Amino acid sequence: MEALKVFLVEDESVVREGLRDMIPWEQNGFVFSGEAPDGEVALPALRRLRPDILITDIKMPFMDGLAMSRLINRELPETRIIILSGYDDFEYAQKAIELHVDQYLLKPITKAGMIRALEETRRRIEEEREQTRYLQIFNREARAYEDYSRQRFFEKLAGGKMGIQEIYEEAGRLELDLDAEGYNLLLFVLQPRESGAAYSEETAALEESILQYFLRFPDILLFRSSLLSRALLLKGSREKLRELAEKCIDAIRQRCAESRCAPDWTVAVSTPTERLSGIPHCYAEAVHILAFRHLMPRRHVLTAEITGRAGKDAGLADAVDSGKADPMLIRNFVQNGFADEIEDFVTEYLGNLEPGLRSMMFRHYLIFSWRINAAAAVAELGLSREALIARLPAADADLTAEELRGYLTEVLASAIGLRNEESGRQNSDLVEQAILYVDQHYTEEDLSLNSVARAVNISTNYLSALFGQKVGLSFVEYLTQKRMTRAKQLLRQSDRRSGEIAQEVGYRDAHYFSFVFKKTQGCTPREYRSGERGR
Repeated sequence: MEALKVFLVEDESVVREGLRDMIPWEQNGFVFSGEAPDGEVALPALRRLRPDILITDIKMPFMDGLAMSRLINRELPETRIIILSGYDDFEYAQKAIELHVDQYLLKPITKAGMIRALEETRRRIEEEREQTRYLQIFNREARAYEDYSRQRFFEKLAGGKMGIQEIYEEAGRLELDLDAEGYNLLLFVLQPRESGAAYSEETAALEESILQYFLRFPDILLFRSSLLSRALLLKGSREKLRELAEKCIDAIRQRCAESRCAPDWTVAVSTPTERLSGIPHCYAEAVHILAFRHLMPRRHVLTAEITGRAGKDAGLADAVDSGKADPMLIRNFVQNGFADEIEDFVTEYLGNLEPGLRSMMFRHYLIFSWRINAAAAVAELGLSREALIARLPAADADLTAEELRGYLTEVLASAIGLRNEESGRQNSDLVEQAILYVDQHYTEEDLSLNSVARAVNISTNYLSALFGQKVGLSFVEYLTQKRMTRAKQLLRQSDRRSGEIAQEVGYRDAHYFSFVFKKTQGCTPREYRSGERGR
């Protein structure tokens, strides 16, 4: 540890000079940084030098040691104080204790006594700094779990699963400031330009860059809407909400334009609300608007106004061409759409073809086209065309326009169900691989979400989302539980020292291991081993 700075305040020059000269400061790991005859003279120097240890007489002219100690406790709380006193008086000692003074020494002060006091104060400083450092490390590691807790909070908030009081209580626990004049929600999706293409590392890096930008703004709260879409909860006045929405869209547009992978991107903007209780409606509206990206593939920004106009105006250039009923829209939706978008997609698709639906021949054409293109889409994803055909309901030649809506919905549901089942199997396999890797490498101190993601060959963000979805725990929470479970086994079933156990479960620093153990288990390793406490 670096040498600690010491400052001395003593009105008796003989005593002050004697203490200054009799202690071999550097030899004992200290630096004598200054002296003063009273508190009034000392304060400017103390504020400038910020010493680690202040040695002060208790009774001095102009400003005594107790008055100065009160100021130092308030202005320089990390400076430790040693009081010197010629009075063996309980009242003085009691006041010193109230000021959290480290040492209370009676004059005359011996060289050995002062060195002992300095060494004891150093020990306390080192312990405090070590605990502070450990807490910072622990908080960094725990942040992933906190993010996971926030994610669950936002999911409940957006889904309308909490009352107002519960919202505020949970937000307070998570230190989320939700007080604002109004709120709005944006959903955004990044996808490879080639339909069905893999979510590449370049796309993952681009998404991370966008997320880091949004995290800079306290009025933009970020959470995951699905495995592939993100939600931005904006808060502020109506004017500020417009500015924030434009800032978000510009940030996404600029970063996508500059990216080498140049993905397709879509932002869905809901209608603002003045109430927290209106957020679920905003979210539902944004999800509905986002579904239009399959019908309006050339538009990157979608709003209620744009999609409402598209639903009423079949001639809109970005909407479905009623003459062609573009089959590529079906393929794109099967490969990239979400299950909760199916009904909106079918409704809007057919709404733009309303005149043609009166023709039975045109309805037959749609049935045939949707079956063929859905099968082609799953085949392009590497799935079995035959497996989809076997799932599809039989096509009735006399389907009404309303029955057609239900039939086409079933076609998409079957195709996306097949896609998601395969994706779910692959995701489960990925999580199982990740868990297996953690189980095999949890004893390595440098194990991290990044290293596991590299090992299973997916992006860090995607693994984080999968882990929370499949395991119900954040990665850090799972890893810490794994290490603590093994540590408790070793503490109860072996006579190994705590330091050896720390090494075996992935902590090179035995003190940090003890710190984490107490934080997570509620007792020290020694207390757990003796059975005094523990869970």
